[in-house]
Amino acid sequence: MSVSQSVARPSTAHHGLPVHEVVLLLETDRRHGITSQEAAERLTRFGPNTLPAVDGAGRLVRLARQFHHPLIYVLLGAGIVTTGLGEYVDAAVIFAVVLVNAVIGFIQESKAEAALEGLRSMVRTDATVVRDGHERTVSSADLVPGDLVLLDEGDKIPADLRVLRSTELRVDESALTGESVPVRKGEMMLPEGIPVADRCNMLYSGTLVTTGNGAGIVVATGADTELGEIHRLVGAAEKLATPLTQKLAAFSKILTVGILALAAVTFGIGLLRGQDAVETFTAAIALAVGAIPEGLPAAVTITLAIGVARMARRRAVIRQLPAVETLGSTTVICSDKTGTLTENQMTVRIVWTPAGRFEVTGSGYAPEGTLHDLDGEPPAVRSHPALHWSLLAGAGCNDAALTHETGQWDVIGDPTEGAMLVVAAKAGLDRDHIAATIPRIATIPFDSHRRYMATLHRDTTSASEAEHVALVKGAVERVLDLCAAQLDSAGSAEPLHRDEVLRVADDLAGRGLRVLATAMCPVSDPGEFREEALAHSLILTGLQAMLDPPRTAAPTAVAACHTAGIAVKMITGDHAATATAIATHVGLLDPHDQNDTTVLTGTELTALSAEQFPEAVDRARVFARVSAEQKLRLVEALQARSHVVTMTGDGVNDAPALRQADIGVAMGESGTEVAKDAADMVLTDDDFATIEAAVEEGRGVFDNLVKFITWTLPTNIGEGLVILVAIAAGATLPILPTQILWINMTTAVALGLMLAFEPKESGIMARPPRDPDQPLLTRALLMRTLLVSALLVVGSWWLFEWELAHGADLAEARTAALNLFVVVEACYLFSCRSLIHSTWRIGVFTNPWIIVGVVCQAIGQLAITYLPAMNTIFDTAPIDGRVWLRILAIAMVAVFIVAIDKRLRRRHL
Repeated sequence: MSVSQSVARPSTAHHGLPVHEVVLLLETDRRHGITSQEAAERLTRFGPNTLPAVDGAGRLVRLARQFHHPLIYVLLGAGIVTTGLGEYVDAAVIFAVVLVNAVIGFIQESKAEAALEGLRSMVRTDATVVRDGHERTVSSADLVPGDLVLLDEGDKIPADLRVLRSTELRVDESALTGESVPVRKGEMMLPEGIPVADRCNMLYSGTLVTTGNGAGIVVATGADTELGEIHRLVGAAEKLATPLTQKLAAFSKILTVGILALAAVTFGIGLLRGQDAVETFTAAIALAVGAIPEGLPAAVTITLAIGVARMARRRAVIRQLPAVETLGSTTVICSDKTGTLTENQMTVRIVWTPAGRFEVTGSGYAPEGTLHDLDGEPPAVRSHPALHWSLLAGAGCNDAALTHETGQWDVIGDPTEGAMLVVAAKAGLDRDHIAATIPRIATIPFDSHRRYMATLHRDTTSASEAEHVALVKGAVERVLDLCAAQLDSAGSAEPLHRDEVLRVADDLAGRGLRVLATAMCPVSDPGEFREEALAHSLILTGLQAMLDPPRTAAPTAVAACHTAGIAVKMITGDHAATATAIATHVGLLDPHDQNDTTVLTGTELTALSAEQFPEAVDRARVFARVSAEQKLRLVEALQARSHVVTMTGDGVNDAPALRQADIGVAMGESGTEVAKDAADMVLTDDDFATIEAAVEEGRGVFDNLVKFITWTLPTNIGEGLVILVAIAAGATLPILPTQILWINMTTAVALGLMLAFEPKESGIMARPPRDPDQPLLTRALLMRTLLVSALLVVGSWWLFEWELAHGADLAEARTAALNLFVVVEACYLFSCRSLIHSTWRIGVFTNPWIIVGVVCQAIGQLAITYLPAMNTIFDTAPIDGRVWLRILAIAMVAVFIVAIDKRLRRRHL
């Protein structure tokens, strides 16, 4: 097979081939690489090693698309109408609202391009290659299949490589696969069907070499790499409309049709009654203006923005405004494990020795905590020789280091070794003390074949200055193979109880803990410190079992989500046993009610048919060893079952699913820029509890939006019906178009927007999520809206006719009707602070902004009623105190009727 044929087939399982076959397949040389001439030819044939740019609509087209929405049409119409009426300030406000919404939508649509650009930037680096038998540095964009690439610690992998040779090579693949610890790499051959996360003979573009060095042959570049596949998935992932935008779109269409139909009916009735066509058309326009809720887009934007500010205080940064409300609609949270449900800091939990078992408190890399035995008593470490030497072996046979900067503890090197340093420090054996008492003088490094690390130390505490000691740590089975004895409680060697040790190790591993064995042996001749000399000469000192511990707040947050009716699912690239242990600890799994369907691995997901997949995904709670494409399929499957999905992630492999999810949540501390660009929300503390808090805030935001709509619609409908009744009855308009605009614009700002500051109601997380198919206004709220509209129409007409009948002129009667609308709105505002409970129950002063808004609106009403200039502009006239009493009486009747309706319909809200 030619190289062109092999590289043209990115599905070739290079990990399933021996190295020499990969070399032949790619027509290269494992020592000299390819020639410069061949590299140039292949670069022309296969293109640069970059991720392809995705052609998208131009900026002007994307900006123009933001105006393609029924509500925008209505607002534009309102702007044109108000311009025609000479209300240039109102028209300017409406057009400004339209423009702001368009800009926000434009920014949202640009997110996908930012995510793709982030992916492309990940592979822009330099690489060391061997061409013509000589090392040289080239741009990663110039790499071609068959290139021999040399790698060292700290290098970013420039393309997909098949490992050719390695020395202590470990690679951080967490951004690609979700694996929480660096992966050891070697040149062995693997089964063809093995998942990406388990391909330890492959190096993938965009990942990072943490330790060691090696060489590999380029097998895929550009779009054919695993990173390229994720790039394709991000570009293909469909960003669904949020529940809010879906409901507002449907509401806007109904509103558009209703307004146009009502205006047409008004115009038709006027013509049938023989009224002047121009006056009738003007009245129809007035009806349309009255029925348009000009303040709705501004209220939505401001309410969402306030939600953003509240979430920011709770460590959740919102990148897109609609995401605030969507969080409140969430029915399923798909959470990553490492760093979100856990601390992303390996911690030793148990130290087992032949002489006893010890629990370890504290978590993370801070050396804070204690060891205690099964009776809860802290041991005197030096009086427990096996424990003492196990801790010394873990910390002395160790290449990691702890750092303490800006109040934070961290580890440089392997997280597992960092955990062993910390547990020794908790027992009083810090790194400096160990280096001073038993300085290291030689090392047998860990490798994938040896599966242990050994160090030789000069023991300054020994009676003999010539005494030396070997310390060993590694895989349990491998260390046991080297041991002939174990250390007893007195510090003496006794026969090794291999079966017992294996039973303990299996029990610890079954609980999701990573288990390493420690051993030691005195060395009389340092020159004999060789691998062969260690065989059957070691003394087992113990086992150290560790895990990445769950965050303290995670179980409480998960329980709160369950109480709120939100399903929580763990999706991780880690192993099933580890995932199961963490899931059980945080409350995702019931330890007494587990079955094969609650935990699924990537391999098991692949085996499911298309028909089985959605149901299995809906039923399972933990997904382990899953790939980027499988994460995307999981989200799609849940959405297909009508779920509103919140997906968390921090790696490149999470980007497609983050974009596909209704809400993508990236990690601010550990997340890649690609994940952040693809997400709607970024957690500054990477904590699952913050997601639960954000969901709570999101529910509060949606509640406040519904409250605003429930409050504003009766006014708009009432204004339209007042005009319709006037036309139908052939009567004089009780409210003029300019007065309607005054009501709409001032009350929306001074009264309605105050609902955006309404605090969350108690019990907001004790109710189930909203049905995604439920309309913006339930039947009960719609009936209440119509009731209040009717009260406004009847009340304003009665007052208007009363004033005319008792000697008031037309301007005074219209002023009375105008003020009645505003006073009823102000009273109804207090009722809308809770759609279920009474104002007295939630507290009159719990939202002081309501009081401020009512005072401001009152000042405005006094101004439009009594200031001569305002009288001239709005055709109003001063009214006496008796008129105000009648207005207040009608408002109190309306409040009483609404209170009765609220009590009767409480169960249906």
